[in-house]
Amino acid sequence: MNRHHGPVIIPAMTSPQRPEERLEYQAAIDRPKLALPGGKRVAVFLVVNLERWDIDRVMPRQVLSAPQGASVVPDLPNWAWHEYGMRVGFWRLKAALDLHGIAPTLAINGAVPSAYPRVTQACRDAGWEFMVHGYHQTATHLVTDQRAMIRDAIATLREAGGHDPVGWLAPGLTQTLDTPDLLAEAGIRYCADWVVDDLPATLRTAHGPMLTMPYSVELNDIPIMMIQHHRAEELYDRTVAQFERLYEEAGDQGAKVMGLAVHPFISGVPHRIGWFERALTHIASRPGALFWQGRQIMDWYQRATA
Repeated sequence: MNRHHGPVIIPAMTSPQRPEERLEYQAAIDRPKLALPGGKRVAVFLVVNLERWDIDRVMPRQVLSAPQGASVVPDLPNWAWHEYGMRVGFWRLKAALDLHGIAPTLAINGAVPSAYPRVTQACRDAGWEFMVHGYHQTATHLVTDQRAMIRDAIATLREAGGHDPVGWLAPGLTQTLDTPDLLAEAGIRYCADWVVDDLPATLRTAHGPMLTMPYSVELNDIPIMMIQHHRAEELYDRTVAQFERLYEEAGDQGAKVMGLAVHPFISGVPHRIGWFERALTHIASRPGALFWQGRQIMDWYQRATA
């Protein structure tokens, strides 16, 4: 017999939580069959990453290592590699997106608006979604006050973007075990660091549910070009192969979401931009494709699963 006559108390989530405690396992074949508007099949979550690389720090990545493998500060050649992207490569990417009327999601450091106001304003004017990409391009584990960093980045990008940021992508997709709680506490509603599915999924946090977003660690020009060292056309080949398979599966299984991530200093260079342009043209030619920002995918998913 239940002798408890007061309100049922559900224990609060203790933090930090392991990933499997936050994210309930669900087999893809058991997920509900969802429909995109207008009979569309695949929503492409295209993310352009904009960062500020601080010459006073070790560079986030290297295209050219120093003689004898030394880690040097200042690291001018690798700083300049990235700087080219903000001066030149960004405008190539934007022209390719504008040609198809695509306003993507922008993963942007909180430090970018003050360092690159011309680029930031162009994104705002074009209606791009500002998704928070940390404050500095630094692994989350190295941030001394993660809560303050999250709040500062959100506040800065709210002013720069002209709207409330609802999405988060950490530099290098780095999180500590308590990051989801801190993000939800600050008002973030979806996070792209959990690349676990072809649809959004629900994370448990101490401040209510938060969605994951299907970003990509393989349809991403950093691993393709700078880690795996493929030829430039691999971005096109892999993107089209992924899209076509999801497009086919969606016919029977329901809607799919495809993440695609590019960086101006990688895909915006002259010898690679043509492959990105071809990939966009291919996807845009398919009648069941649409390009949606993260906030649009979030709103659709929440309505579709309500």
